[in-house]
Formats: sequence, C-alpha cells, structure tokens
Amino acid sequence: MKTKDYIATAKAAFRVPRECAPRLVWKFMYNFGWQSMRNISRFEKRQAKGAPFFPAFVMISITESCNLACSGCWVSGGGKKALTPQQLDGIITSSKQKGSFFFGILGGEPLMYKGLLDIMEKHSDCYFQLFTNGILLTDEVAMRLRKMGNVTPLISIEGLQEESDARRGKNDVFGRTMDGVRACRKAKLIFGASASICKSNYNDLVNREYIEWIAQQGAHYLWYYIYRPVGADPNAANALDKEEVTELRRFIVEQRRNAPLFIIETYWDDKGKALCPGATGMSHHISPSGAVEFCPPIQMATDFINADASNLVKLFEDSAFLADFRKMTADSSRGCILLEDPQKMVAFLEEHNAIDTTSRATILEEYKKMTPLPGHNREGYEIPEENVFYKMVKKKYFFGFGAYG
Repeated sequence: MKTKDYIATAKAAFRVPRECAPRLVWKFMYNFGWQSMRNISRFEKRQAKGAPFFPAFVMISITESCNLACSGCWVSGGGKKALTPQQLDGIITSSKQKGSFFFGILGGEPLMYKGLLDIMEKHSDCYFQLFTNGILLTDEVAMRLRKMGNVTPLISIEGLQEESDARRGKNDVFGRTMDGVRACRKAKLIFGASASICKSNYNDLVNREYIEWIAQQGAHYLWYYIYRPVGADPNAANALDKEEVTELRRFIVEQRRNAPLFIIETYWDDKGKALCPGATGMSHHISPSGAVEFCPPIQMATDFINADASNLVKLFEDSAFLADFRKMTADSSRGCILLEDPQKMVAFLEEHNAIDTTSRATILEEYKKMTPLPGHNREGYEIPEENVFYKMVKKKYFFGFGAYG
C-alpha cells in the first residue's frame, strides 16, 4: 500500500512541472513551499516558548463587493467596505517581518478590487492563494498572473450547472466559472478548485467522477470545505448531517490513495482528530473593515488595523479577545464552535463587547438565531489518513500546537 501511495501521489505532483510554466513551479516551490516550512517552524517555536503571538498565516478579505449572491455566504450583499491599498500593503509587509510570506486573498470577489494584482506583484517574495469565483478570470488576467508567478487561483465551483445557478443567485454561473478554469489552464497556471459541501451539491461533487473531471480540466488541487450556514440567507437546512460529515471525511481519505490531483482540507490531523485552525493559532483573518478576526465567517472583533496596518503585529501580540477566543474554542471542542455551539460563541462575543464588522450590521442577531449543527469533530468516529504522504504532512504541520492540552 505504501508503494502505491507514493506512486499515486508522485503522479499528481508531476502534473505540475509537466503542465505549468517553469517559473511558476519555481515560485511555488520557493515562495510557498520553502518559506512556508520555515514560517511554520518559527510559529511552532513561538508557541512552545510562549513568545508573543503572531499567526502562521493571515487570511485577508479585501472587499465586500461581489458579482454573485450565494446562499449561505457570510459577506454582506451589496456591501461596500474594503481595505485601502495602504492597509493591504501594510498587512503583507508587517506579516513578512514575522516570517509569514503566504496569504489567502478573499472577498467578496477579490478580482473586483482595483489594484490587487499590482500589490501582489510588488510583493514578489510572497505567495498568494486567490479565492475567486472565476468569472473575472479572463485570459488577460490569467496571463498577468503567469507573468507574476506568485499567485495560485482557487476557483469556487459550488455545484454543476443547475446547482451553481440555484446556489449562487445568477444565470450560467457554472459556464462562466469554467471560462476562468480554461483561462488558467491556457496560461499554464498552478490552480485549484474549491467547494463548500452541503446537501444540495453533495452528489454533484463528492464522487470519483467529479475528481477525475476537474483534474482533466487542469486543476492541480481540490479543496473541500464543510458548508457553514451564516449570513443574511443562511439556509441551515442545507447543512450536512453528522453521518454525511463522516462520509465526506471517509471519501477524502479513500480518494487520497490514488487521486489525479491533491485533495486539501484543514479539518483533521493525521489520526483523523478534528482541528480548528483558529483555535490552534495557525491562521486568523482580517476583514474588509480592517477588523482582526478569529476566522472569516465570525465577523465580530475588538481590534482594528490603522491606516497603514503598522499596528498589526502589536494587535496580534496584545489582543486579549483573540487569545481568549482561542482558549475558549479549544476548551469547548476540537471542531467548529460556530456550528456546534453558536450560543456559547454569542455569549463570548457579548462578554467581550465585540463589534459587528459587516456593512449589514445585523450579525449578532443572525448568530443568536442559529441552532447547533454537526461539525467535523466526531469523537469515536475518527478516520486516520491512509496515504503515507498526507499522513506525513498532517503529522508535521496539522497538530494542535498545544491548543488542546
């Protein structure tokens, strides 16, 4: 089994140098691979020594603006909040000073943010994962990304033709998204596809046929999320039940044996125990309002960056709100508190006088209406990794960093 695992993983890995421009491969190996390993090592040492806190990775939502209106999305529909270019540049600069060179760039739709490519190009020593619906990923944009070399588009595909239109509030979303996929392939980019798995798209996307199909379209990795019903239109009935969460985990583990691409998730360690990246301190989030948040869908905070984000390091080091949030969530569960115990989260947010960071200004009332839903923490039903490559990576980089005792 181990030999077969290595062969299957090697085949998926060798697709990248075969299909992508050489400069992009080099940028990926150095900017993302080498620098991220060094960064996580620094982070681990800080945690072990009890040194001032700074997350390993920073996720940045740069704008609320979006060209879609997806059900269950936490972003304010029609919202106009956005980071200034000075703030975005300052976040990246401050993070680099702490050894962090990898960033997730989210929205809204980040390609609606004027000047984004210029800022990412300026920071050529960094690597950016661009979370996009792909509609604005034209041939011109894709070729610009190829020239830059330090961006991997992660294109959200929330279902096939019918489900995409129903879920995302527009017509021909799937077709227009696939135009973005084709542009990435034409430009020989390293890119992936993502999906927030819920009841309505489970059959479309959680199967071997879809994995092989999206690999044939040129995707080099597939990132599965668990749907979290939040926002103004949460649709909690579409959330997975506990058996479906377990089956999704089993499917991921089984498909990793010989999938033609890499299958990514950030929910479980090598033994199949649940993890929360926020609780471990691996990543936190900065919202379009400049709020320093626990994670993207929890849109309340007490700390905000200044005009050039020069206070970011001090905010992370001194934030009692984030420190208490990490401890509270880790003490509560290894899973997602937003799903599993939203009212405990509400009590915490009220106790800390956290501020709504959205344009719609109704987030606390939305959280108060939430009822518990199954998360990815299923004690007694752990499914360990089987592929030796994923097991090794998870054991090295996906553990609690002391968060869970």
